[in-house]
Formats: sequence, C-alpha cells, structure tokens
Amino acid sequence: MQNLGKKIYEGKAKILYATEDPQVILVHYKNDATAFNAQKKGAIAGKGEINCAITTHLFQFLEQQGIATHFIAQTAPDQIKAIAVKIIPIEVVVRNIAAGSLCKRLGIEQGSVLRRSIVEFYYKDDALGDPLISEEHIDLLSLATPEQVLQLKQLAFKINQHMQAFLAKCNLILVDFKLEFGLDHNQKMLLSDEISPDTCRLWDSSEPDHQKKILDKDRFRQDLGKVEEAYGEVRDRILAQSY
Repeated sequence: MQNLGKKIYEGKAKILYATEDPQVILVHYKNDATAFNAQKKGAIAGKGEINCAITTHLFQFLEQQGIATHFIAQTAPDQIKAIAVKIIPIEVVVRNIAAGSLCKRLGIEQGSVLRRSIVEFYYKDDALGDPLISEEHIDLLSLATPEQVLQLKQLAFKINQHMQAFLAKCNLILVDFKLEFGLDHNQKMLLSDEISPDTCRLWDSSEPDHQKKILDKDRFRQDLGKVEEAYGEVRDRILAQSY
C-alpha cells in the first residue's frame, strides 16, 4: 500500500488523498453504508475491498471499450490510484427497468422493462437531496455546457450498452445505475467515482424470486439481510468474467 498523503476529501463511501503528483490522487474505499441521502447509516463488512475490486475490473473493461476513466491502478485491496479531476456536479442515472424513485414519481410498476433506456440528471448537492434536474436547470445553474451535457448523455448510453452485455455474462441484470464524470487538467471528460453494488441496481437473472434477485444496496435500504453475501456474490461473478 502506498503511503497516504494529505486527506483532500471524505465522502460517504470514499476518502481521497493527495500524492506527490498534483494530477494523481489515491482513492480509499470505506465500509460505511448510507441510504436515503444519509438518513440511514451503517456499515457493510468488507464493502470497501469488494467495491474497489469491482470498480477496478469494470473500469479496466470499459477502458478496453474506448471509455476514458480516471482509473490508473489498484494499489491496495481497498485503494486505487486515479487521475485527479474536477467532478461535474451532476449525477447521471441510466435506467433500463423501472425501480426505486422512478416508480414512486411516475407510478410505473416495479420491474417493468422500459421501452427504451433513459438518462436522468440529478444535481449533486446533499443539502438539497440531490434533486432531479432538467437540461434547462443545468444551464441555469451553469453546471455544464450544452456540449458537455450531450457528451454525458452519449457516454452514459455507450457505457450502459457495454455494461449490460458484460453483466449479462455474469447472470446479472443491470436495472439502473449512477455515473459521475470529471474533467482532468486538460478539460478531458473522464468517467470517475465508482461502479459497484452501491451505485447499481443488480438483479440475479437466474433467480425467479424477486426478493432473492436483489444483489445491491437495496438489500441495505430495505433491510432484506445478507448484504455482505450479495456484494460478495457480485464481486465473484464479475471478477470471474474475463474481458
């Protein structure tokens, strides 16, 4: 493990540390778990190492598909080296199947396969509860340029296509997922943050029972139990799948 430098940011799931190179950071994955905008808090044993391993594998897979990410290397079981970026304060959510807030907002039945995948934008602001926003809101708040918003959409759909195909080989259904992007010192847009059961809804395609299907943070949100086992199952299936 590399020596950790100055702590530059601590979020709900990760801690960022500076390195001797101002363009490079270390990302430490925590075991802490939160839900409902941190109203529910807890811990998932081994989550940091599990999410780090999953993110490493999926970011390397996406790099091979031509998606630029901030990932450089895994430096410890719960730590990666990454390119320093300025995060665009927009959470990009891709939905393939109706679940969660989409069902509550629009009255769509849970589990309904959407006629086409959709992209939603959320303002990354904990104090406001990360509200759903439109492209007009993004422009009003100067969160991103119209060109960047178009790029976010295009990247999200491309990542979704690759992820669905890869995860299907792991007997996992990609219900929906959240992406975050950042700009490096050259203003290049890079996929950042993580891709894990914390940020994706994943269902077991080989299991007909809906409650047993859930292999993501909904097990923590809904007190379904066996959270650690579900995260570990996702890791084992993903790491067993070559790319």
